[in-house]
Amino acid sequence: MSNNVIHSINGPVVTVQNTSDFSMMEMVYVGNAGLIGEVISVNEKKTTIQVYENTTGLYIGEPVNGSGAPLSATLGPGIMQNIFDGIERPLGEIAEKHGAFIATGVKADPLNKTKLWDVTILAKVGDEVKGGTIIATCPETSIVTHKSMIPPTLSGVVTWAAENGKYNVTQPILKVKDDDGKEHEVCLAQKWPIRIPRPVADHKVINRPLITGQRVIDTLFPIAKGGAAAIPGGFGTGKTMTQHQLAKWCDADIIIYVGCGERGNEMTDVLEEFQKLQDPKHNCPMMERTSLIANTSNMPVAAREASIYTGVTLAEYYRDMGYDVAMMADSSSRWAEALREISGRLEEMPAEEGFPAYLPSRLAAFYERAGSVETQNGLDGSVTLIGAVSPQGSDFSEPVTQNTKRFVRCFLALDKSLAYARHYPAINWTISYSEYYEDLDPYYIENVGEDFCKLRGRMLSLLSEENKLMEIVKLIGSDVLPDSQKITLEAARVIRVGFLQQNAFHQNDTFVPLEKQLWMMKAIMHLYDKALYLIGAGVPMSAISEKGMFDKLVKAKYEIPNDKPEMFGDYMKDIDDIAAALLAAQKNSSSAAAAILSAAEPEQENTEEGAE
Repeated sequence: MSNNVIHSINGPVVTVQNTSDFSMMEMVYVGNAGLIGEVISVNEKKTTIQVYENTTGLYIGEPVNGSGAPLSATLGPGIMQNIFDGIERPLGEIAEKHGAFIATGVKADPLNKTKLWDVTILAKVGDEVKGGTIIATCPETSIVTHKSMIPPTLSGVVTWAAENGKYNVTQPILKVKDDDGKEHEVCLAQKWPIRIPRPVADHKVINRPLITGQRVIDTLFPIAKGGAAAIPGGFGTGKTMTQHQLAKWCDADIIIYVGCGERGNEMTDVLEEFQKLQDPKHNCPMMERTSLIANTSNMPVAAREASIYTGVTLAEYYRDMGYDVAMMADSSSRWAEALREISGRLEEMPAEEGFPAYLPSRLAAFYERAGSVETQNGLDGSVTLIGAVSPQGSDFSEPVTQNTKRFVRCFLALDKSLAYARHYPAINWTISYSEYYEDLDPYYIENVGEDFCKLRGRMLSLLSEENKLMEIVKLIGSDVLPDSQKITLEAARVIRVGFLQQNAFHQNDTFVPLEKQLWMMKAIMHLYDKALYLIGAGVPMSAISEKGMFDKLVKAKYEIPNDKPEMFGDYMKDIDDIAAALLAAQKNSSSAAAAILSAAEPEQENTEEGAE
C-alpha cells in the first residue's frame, strides 16, 4: 500500500505532499479506483499530477501509486480498425463491458490479449539485431501487413526464436541477449513513451506530394508527404469535412484520425462513414487501414491534451514499418484550450489570451514529429501531420493560429463567406499558401506533365488579377471594364466554380486524379487564350458569351469520367471550332461594313459636287 496520498484536488489536477517517490512525466494511479495520471511538476514540497479521467468522487487521503514508467502507448497488431480514447483505451471493448459511457476507473487493455495472430518469424538464432530490426510479420488486415520490430532501445544477439504459428501480443516470439549479457523477451507488442519521438536513422529531403484528389490542394496548395499543414477556419467553414475528405482519399498507406475535443456526433459520423467507405485502391473498407482516437468534448480535458501525442506515436510506429502515414488532428485549438485550462489550475503566469507561455514550444514539438525519414531498419517512411485550427470568430490573429503558422509550411485558410455560398472546399485562395512548390515541382514535371507548374502559376495570376478587378467592380460596376478585363473575370469564374469548387457527393468529382486536373487546367487556359485572341481580333465580349463556352467548361468536371481525362481534348477542339466561326463571322461583318462604307463614299462625293 502506498504511503503517498492525495493532498488536494483541483479538477484534473491532484497534488501529493512531501514525497520524493515520483519522477517527472511518470505515469501514476490515483485514488482507490486507480485513475490514470501523469506527473507534471515535482519539487521538495509537493508533486503535481494531471489526471486523465474524471476526478468526481475522489477524496483527499486516497492513495497514489507510481508505475515507474512514463505514460506510454502500447504498439502492436490490433491498432488498425480500432477506436481509442485519448489514453489508448479501446472504446468498443469499454462499450461492450460498461455501456455507452466511460465509467471512472475503467480498465481496458489497449490491444486484445486473447486474439491470436498468424505470425511469420523472420529472425533466426545467432542473428545480430538492433532497434527497428523487423523480426516477424503478420496480416493485421487484408491490406496492412504488420511488421513487428525490435524495440528502439534494444540490441544484441538472438538466443531463441519461436516457430511460425499463432501467437497473441504478449507471448514471447524472440529472446535477445544484449551487450551486458542480459536476456530480453520480445513480444508482438511493445511500449513507447508518447511524448518522446521514436528514433530514426536519417531525415530525408521531402520530394513527394500527398495526393488528395482535391484540386485546390493538389494543384494550388500542395501538401508534401512528411510535411505539416494547418487548416484554420471559424465555426461552420468545413474544417472537419475537409479533413474527412483528406483522410478518405489521400494516398497515404495508413490513416490516424484524432478527434481532439470535437463533438461526439461528429466522431460517430466519422466512424460510420469510414466503415461504409470502400478503399478505391484495394476495394475493401477504409477502416482496414485506419485507426481513430476519439476524445470528445465531454471527456476529461487532460486526456484531450494526451490524445495528440498518442496519435502521433501510433503514426510513428507504422512509419517505422516503412509506411506513409497521414495523421489528422481535429482540432489543435481544443488541445491548446486543454493546455490553458490545466495551466490555469496550476496557477501559472498566463501569456496572450490566457494561453500558457509554452504554447509555441508545445506546438513546435508536435509538428516537428512530421517528416520523411529513413527508419532504423533502412526502410523509407513518412508521417504527414494535418492539424485543424478553430480560431474564435474566424480571427486568424489569435495565438494558436499565429503560432501554428510558424511551424507548418502549408496553410489552407477556410473562408466563412465561401462556406456560406456553398463553395466547398471553402479554402480562400488569396490568403492560403504552400511553401512546398520548389520541393514538389520536379515530381509534378516528371510524373504529371511538364506544363503543370506553368499552368498553375497562370491560374494563380488570374485569380489574383480577378481580386484586384473586383475592387473596381464593387465601386463602379463591370460595364465600364474593357472586354479584355471582362474575359479575365469570366475565366477566373470558371477557375473558381469549375476547378476549385468540388462536389464531395459526385462520383466524378469527389476525387480527381492529377492527370485529370492537368487536362482541366489546359482546357481552362486554352479557352482563356482563345477568348483573348478573339477580343484582340475585334469580336465583342457579348458574342463570345452567347456561345456558352465558359459554362460548358464549368460542367465538364461532372461529365468527363476520371479515367478518360483526354476527353477534355474534344472540348478544346470545340472551343477552336467556335472561335473559328466567331472569327469568320467577325471578318464577314467587317467586310460587309467596309463595303457599305465604300459604297457610301461615291454618294458623298456626288453630293459634295452638286453642292458646289
